[in-house]
Amino acid sequence: MKRFFDTNILVYAFLDTDRRDLALDLLAEGGVISVQVLNEFTNVARKKWHRDWAEISAGLEVIRAHFGQITPIGLATHQSALELASRDGLSFYDALIVAAAIEAGCDILFSEDLQHDRKFGKLVVKNPFLVGI
Repeated sequence: MKRFFDTNILVYAFLDTDRRDLALDLLAEGGVISVQVLNEFTNVARKKWHRDWAEISAGLEVIRAHFGQITPIGLATHQSALELASRDGLSFYDALIVAAAIEAGCDILFSEDLQHDRKFGKLVVKNPFLVGI
């Protein structure tokens, strides 16, 4: 199973103590992220967690080294996201995550921002922080 990680999983792994262990366990099994995830991680680390730029850069370096596949966000991804947002009622940025996961050929999208078990073709959203999963 090819797995895509939404930004919140990385944030929990690097910045949040309550969910860190589970997030790190998931990341240890590997997967895919997009450049959007790197950008959102940077924004959250700076604005919400008040990390300095050196700390953010170090975290991003670890993230980039860990993921073998980091997908770009190009025009095709943008157009797919517009279609997903319109058709499926997603916010545009959530649609970009879904579009990138689909383009990368992933089967699972780990996120707590989308409905657990929601399907987009063969892609299934899983919220790993729900109790009893």
